[in-house]
Amino acid sequence: MHNNKGHIDWWIFIPVIALMLFGISFVFSASAPIAEYKFGSPDNLFLKHLAKVLIAIIILFIFSKIDYHFWMKISKPLIFIAVTLLIIVLFTGKVNEVNRWLYLGQFSFQPSELAKLALILHFAVLLSTNQENIKSFKHIFLPLILWTLLICILIALQPNFSTSLVIFIIAFIMMFIGNVNFLYLLFTLSGGAVFTYLYLILNADYRLERIQAYINEQSGTITDAHYQLNQALIALGNGGLFGIGPGQSRQSHHFLPESYGDFIFSIIGEEYGFLGLFLIIASFITIFWRGIRIAKNAPDLFGYFLCSGILITFAIYVFVNAGVNCGLLPTTGLPMPFISYGGTAIIFYAAAIGIVLNISAQAGIYPIINQKDNNNDD
Repeated sequence: MHNNKGHIDWWIFIPVIALMLFGISFVFSASAPIAEYKFGSPDNLFLKHLAKVLIAIIILFIFSKIDYHFWMKISKPLIFIAVTLLIIVLFTGKVNEVNRWLYLGQFSFQPSELAKLALILHFAVLLSTNQENIKSFKHIFLPLILWTLLICILIALQPNFSTSLVIFIIAFIMMFIGNVNFLYLLFTLSGGAVFTYLYLILNADYRLERIQAYINEQSGTITDAHYQLNQALIALGNGGLFGIGPGQSRQSHHFLPESYGDFIFSIIGEEYGFLGLFLIIASFITIFWRGIRIAKNAPDLFGYFLCSGILITFAIYVFVNAGVNCGLLPTTGLPMPFISYGGTAIIFYAAAIGIVLNISAQAGIYPIINQKDNNNDD
């Protein structure tokens, strides 16, 4: 096993840092008009995001230096803590009828982000240490599905159905690549589809409106529920090939809701055009390509499943956010990793990438640059 702690995988590190640093500029441009209106200062949301990005970069460095096997030892306590916080937030985190945040003074924390990472860690442990029982209902499938359902239900109750659904998809794909019994996977998929249908029918009319709006859009029927998507498409249309210039967005001036959050992809398209969006997507493709190589060359199964789970998470978020902004998917509240305004999410994204960088250092897959000489390879 290689243990090149001085190595940094620049194929991962550079695109991630670039996305976060350019994201600071994107957030400022998209949030300035709203911040001026709400807080009397165009810098308000920008400065908050800047502070969180700086914290995220520090977290990335710290986690990249922690041996990823450490997380194997604490995965169970971590998932218990995550579930406990999800329960607490249902009773203490109420803001406008949405229970998603815990507040500790000026600091706000979204337990669903911790739960997401904790579930991936615990899945990686269970899948890698129980290969001899991988087809077992009792030893593998039951604990995996129980943890998944517990976390998904608690998050759905916040309510935060989109995050709950993403976590379910992550869990399903990890079970699939882990070679869990196919019949159990089929049962999981069927049960998830039924639960999703019932949840949409019985809970929150606005979700049905979003889906109906998406269906109507495909059929050419325009409704009021299309407003957000229409404004996003106008932004993309304004941008054309090269964009109208940094800071020149018109849609961010109170036309496009969540312009600095879930719909920042459209604002980037307006200001930097198709070329800017191409560079963003190319950066993510580079991360995924390198991440796949890291997973395939991981020193052990735990590293393989852990890296795979993290990659799956990023792939889903990027695909869904870009798809929503382009009108290819129904509107949902999933941010663009490393770019959208946010606190808890960007910090946990950075922690996850730090873990991937540590797996890469121990995989020894010919990093481009050595941070320092290290000749202690086995």
